[in-house]
Amino acid sequence: MNPILKYIRNIFASQREMGRDAHLSGKEKADLLLQQLIEDKCVPGLAISVRKNNRVYFQKGYGFANLEQEIPIDPLKTVFRVASVSKPIAATALATMVADRKLDLDASFYNYVPYYPKKEYDFTLRQLAGHTAGIRGYRGAEYGLNLPMGIRESLSLFQDDALVFKPGTQYLYSSYDWVLISLAIEEVSGIPFADYVQEKVLKRFELVDTFPEIPRENFSNKATFYSRYRLGFRKAIQVDNRFKLAGGGYLSTSSDVAHFGQAFLDASLGEDPVMSQFLAATFINGESTYYGLGWQVSEDKMGRPYFGHVGNGIGGYAVFYVYPDEDMVFSILINCTNPRVEEILEEAVSLLICGKKG
Repeated sequence: MNPILKYIRNIFASQREMGRDAHLSGKEKADLLLQQLIEDKCVPGLAISVRKNNRVYFQKGYGFANLEQEIPIDPLKTVFRVASVSKPIAATALATMVADRKLDLDASFYNYVPYYPKKEYDFTLRQLAGHTAGIRGYRGAEYGLNLPMGIRESLSLFQDDALVFKPGTQYLYSSYDWVLISLAIEEVSGIPFADYVQEKVLKRFELVDTFPEIPRENFSNKATFYSRYRLGFRKAIQVDNRFKLAGGGYLSTSSDVAHFGQAFLDASLGEDPVMSQFLAATFINGESTYYGLGWQVSEDKMGRPYFGHVGNGIGGYAVFYVYPDEDMVFSILINCTNPRVEEILEEAVSLLICGKKG
C-alpha cells in the first residue's frame, strides 16, 4: 500500500477509536500525526518546538533518543544532528562579517582565499552563498566521510574540479559552497570558523545547546543516530563532519533552533539591510531559485511565505521554518538519516498554523 494512504488510514482509524474525529484541534491532529510516525516505526525519535507570538506554542518529544536503552526524546535537552540547518547559522556569521565590512559579498572569492586553484571563471561570496557559483556537489561516498579533516584540508576533495557552469547562470545546491565560505571567514577573522561562530552567533543568540559535533565526544543528552532499513533501524555509520561544519556539522536541540528562528522575527533584525539580502530569494533569468544566501526562501502549498532550511545528513533530519506573516517558528528534529516523512511533517506544520477545531 502507498505509504501516504496507509498513513491516512491509520490516522482515521485512530480518530474513530477516540470517538472525536470532528472535534480535534489543529494541535491535537498534529500530535496524532507525529505520534503515528513513532507507532509506524517511520522514525526512532522526534522533537518539535513551535513558537508563536514570541512564546512556546507547542513543544513535545516523541519516541526515543536511544532505542536500545529506551531513552525518551526531550525537546529541551536531546541533541540532534541538524545537518543543513547549519547553513543559516553559518549565514548569520557571514552576515556579521559583511555588516562589519570585513567581507564583501560581491568581491571575488580569491580576494580572501588566493591559494584556491583558479577556474575558468571568477566567482563571488554571494554566488557561493546562493549556490550559483558552479561548485560541484557530493560524489559517491563524500556524503558520509569519516576523515579527520580540517576545512582547508578538505579542499583536496573538490578543488581540482572545473566549475559545473558559468557562475550566476544556474543554481546547484552544494555544501562545498559553504566549505569555501567558512574558509574565507577563517582567513579574514584569523581564528577557526567554529570559534568565530561561537562568539558572533551562538553567544549573541544565546544558543547554549548548539555546537560543532566532535567525533567520539560523548555526553548524556546526545541522541543516538540511526538509519532506516526494511526491518527497522540500525545505528548510522560513523562520520566526521568537522570539515563541512558550515554546511552541515552542527548539533542542537529543537528548542535552541526555534529560539534562533525567533530572533529573525524581531523587526530590527528582519529589516536589517544586510540581513534582508540573505532572506531574499535569488533570481536567474527571471526565475526564483527559492534560495537566498544560506536560507531557503519559499512558500508552502497554501501560498504562505516562509524562510528557513531543511537538513538531511547521516543520522539526522531537520526542518526549520520561520513564517513571518503568522509570527511562527517551527523546529522539527529527527535522529535518523532521511526517513522520507516530509509530507507528514508539512501536514503537521499546516495543522499547527491553522490551529482550529474540526
